[in-house]
Amino acid sequence: MNPAGSPTAWEHPPTRQAWGRQLALNMAALVVWIASWCALLAALAVFLGPGFAVVVVPFLIYSFYRAFLQLFVITSVFRMRRVLRVYPWQLSHEIRYGLTKRTDVVGRQFGWFEFPNPVRPEESLPMVFGRHWGVGWWSRRMSPRAASELKAQIGEVWSAGDPRFIGVLGAPASDGSRPRRLRFLHQQTGADGGTRGAADWGATAEDIERGRRAGVVPARP
Repeated sequence: MNPAGSPTAWEHPPTRQAWGRQLALNMAALVVWIASWCALLAALAVFLGPGFAVVVVPFLIYSFYRAFLQLFVITSVFRMRRVLRVYPWQLSHEIRYGLTKRTDVVGRQFGWFEFPNPVRPEESLPMVFGRHWGVGWWSRRMSPRAASELKAQIGEVWSAGDPRFIGVLGAPASDGSRPRRLRFLHQQTGADGGTRGAADWGATAEDIERGRRAGVVPARP
């Protein structure tokens, strides 16, 4: 089934399955970290005693941090669903990417991909990983020193969204039938996160409204 043939990425059944699998894994991780925190606390209080606090407390803090972080990761997974419900998949080949810090990007960035402007294909716009959560798989393949077989795994990527606003990136499975490693992308080349430059990039009122349905926060006047 051609993923680019569906009106939206969400109407591509393998995409829904991939998203559901990603949500399930992240929910399971949340349960594991909460259970780990509870088990460590119980072990300290019931079995080990105060003398072991110096050993156990760092693990308690780390488990609490990971559980707290997991809530944000799950929120990001639901934000990706909003994008997938609005935009179709596009298959992009040999696009530019990097791990260097771009001076035209505002705020934190943990890697970037360039996509053509929908109305001016000769103009490329960078979209970034705005958070470090779960981008290790991508960064290992985006590294200039990565082995050729690793780089080949992102020689083609699936992208849904509008590079003037927001997007979701996916790597194709080995058989090319579905996306995997879904990650949220942001447009951050404006001082307000990118939306201020939308008109300069040829975005119409319809484009902006479509972006709003996908979760874009409109720029303040």
